[in-house]
Amino acid sequence: MRKYLLSAIFLAAFALVATAQQTLNNDAVIKLVKAGLSDDLIVSTINSQAGTYDTSTDGLIALKSGGASDKIVTAIMLRASAGTTAASAPAAATAPAGTNPDDPTAPHEAGIYIYDETAPAGSKMTMLDPSVYSQGKTGGMFASAMTYGIAKIKVKAVLRGAHANVRVSNAQPVFYFYFEQRSAGLSQSSTFFSGTTTPNEYTLLKFDIKGSTRETATGSMNAFGASGGTDEKAVTNFTYTKLRPGVYKVTLNAPLEPGEYGFISTAQQSSAGSAFGGAISPSRIFDFGRN
Repeated sequence: MRKYLLSAIFLAAFALVATAQQTLNNDAVIKLVKAGLSDDLIVSTINSQAGTYDTSTDGLIALKSGGASDKIVTAIMLRASAGTTAASAPAAATAPAGTNPDDPTAPHEAGIYIYDETAPAGSKMTMLDPSVYSQGKTGGMFASAMTYGIAKIKVKAVLRGAHANVRVSNAQPVFYFYFEQRSAGLSQSSTFFSGTTTPNEYTLLKFDIKGSTRETATGSMNAFGASGGTDEKAVTNFTYTKLRPGVYKVTLNAPLEPGEYGFISTAQQSSAGSAFGGAISPSRIFDFGRN
């Protein structure tokens, strides 16, 4: 038995190393699945390596036929929509050639950027890459059972890892939102801001560190339905100013305490009920940490 177990571990490790040497695609992911790697390890590999994925109907069917779980397929869809660049390191500010990447008024790729004036020249602006989070039902389970589903159960966003990749030492960093479209109803096809129009449609939340994960409440549900809603104690309030069409400057109302934070859209908060019944919904949060 031990011999077979060691062989399985060796084959899984070999598959992971071999895959790391190539650009990931649907076939490579299926190989990892068939090698017996866990969903969490495969998703982590998808999120940390460059890849080119087929997310067409046929491509998704092939993934499911190859044994990929909904969790893996969701990670592939989000990775494909975010582009093919590896996410192993924080993204630096992306500005056209000839412009100053530290200048917030210069054109930048669509996304949320954190500006830290204490950082070295050339790296004061850092793009926050979206992280995939899972929705878990926690808190109030016993009360809900005792009241036949009437009492509400808290729904939490759970991020893997105790700390975000992007770190800032400044207690009051400034954020810049660059939207892809510059008119009302902007970024209807945008990867980063689908369906949102201003920073007012985002909430900045603080996470609780739970072992190797970060958690924050995003809603509640009971037998009658689900609703979005965050814990007010976790909310960090901010104000914003429109600099030009599609570009907003966000400033915090109070200094940040050391900890883990993230921006989440109100649209995703309102879909907290997707966790009810076990349904899977691609969810993203733009996370960072303050040292």
